[in-house]
Amino acid sequence: MTSSLRRSLPESVVAAALFVACFVAVHYWFWGRFQIVDWPGYRDYGRAIVDQGLVPYRDFAVEYPPGSLLVFVIPTAFSNYATAFAVLMAICGVAMTVVVAAIDRRAAFYAALAPILVGSLVLSRFDLWPDVLVVLALLGLLEGSEALGWAFLGAAVGVKLWPLVLVPIALLWSFRHGRRLAPLWGLGVALAIFVPFAILAPHGLWASVHGQADRPLQIESLGAALLAVAAHPQVVSSHGSQNIDGHGSYAAVFALVQVCAVVVCWIEFARGPVTRNRLLTYSAAAVCAFVAFGKVLSPQYLLWLIPLVPLVAGGRRLPAIVLLTVACVLTQIWFPLRYFAYADSFHLAGVVLARDLVLVALFVVLAWPLRERPPG
Repeated sequence: MTSSLRRSLPESVVAAALFVACFVAVHYWFWGRFQIVDWPGYRDYGRAIVDQGLVPYRDFAVEYPPGSLLVFVIPTAFSNYATAFAVLMAICGVAMTVVVAAIDRRAAFYAALAPILVGSLVLSRFDLWPDVLVVLALLGLLEGSEALGWAFLGAAVGVKLWPLVLVPIALLWSFRHGRRLAPLWGLGVALAIFVPFAILAPHGLWASVHGQADRPLQIESLGAALLAVAAHPQVVSSHGSQNIDGHGSYAAVFALVQVCAVVVCWIEFARGPVTRNRLLTYSAAAVCAFVAFGKVLSPQYLLWLIPLVPLVAGGRRLPAIVLLTVACVLTQIWFPLRYFAYADSFHLAGVVLARDLVLVALFVVLAWPLRERPPG
């Protein structure tokens, strides 16, 4: 891994500078006018731990897995929590860009545009933290540092659960490369993150995990956007977001479609040789399936795709990048400036649906069968 990082150093420096410039830019122009921020909730978590000595999940509820707590606690050491958190995310973004450059030097320049692509939410969401861990995991697998790669993947799952969709792909990669014990490193890291809280607060930890899986249709998801265009369903606030009231069976259908789409990616990867290009392509496809068909599609979920999509193989790279860029631009039409107009009266519902359908098209491009001859 270190040799790849050294070889890509010139591109890494330029891409990192580009990321910082984009990160600064989203403080100004239309990005700086109105923001919907999550950092106050993170600050409350961090202060409850540091200032009050409370135990997460036992003494107070936490929405996210235990690995996320680190980035909530660190900014509490500074007087201005919002600024400290933003700087911490900028550091994560630079690290993500550098690691992407080690995998593919050209891809790093697209990843560096992440702040411009998603807008001001990059300042107050912690999704760049699991992004760093995921690309480090992929780099470790690609460079033969299987144990390290799995350790990073286990850490990523401990921060946010979505990297679980990469586990079957990584398992097949390691098994076919004769490194069948390497996944134990990922399991060990994940257990080290979850087990202490499972012992201290089993009910609170389970409520956190179960709460994510049991969420209703969030208003920006594909299922909700279809309802919003066809009718005007009732909106309720719960689980920290605005959601469609009722329609439980309808939501369950989309949950099933999401699972099926992810499994399709796993099967397609298993059907061919475990090459570098196929690992990167079907990793991006699996994450895209999870995002595009899920019951929840918050704008920050696009950050999960930005470091992965430019890494895909061959002729599908350009159309995939174009589709992801269109999805990001469409999202910024209503979020954050017009988000509550959409939530209150479904204003711009057609734009929301168009964004969701673009993500479906991105999934098709990524998951389309990729045939390669085995090496040698």
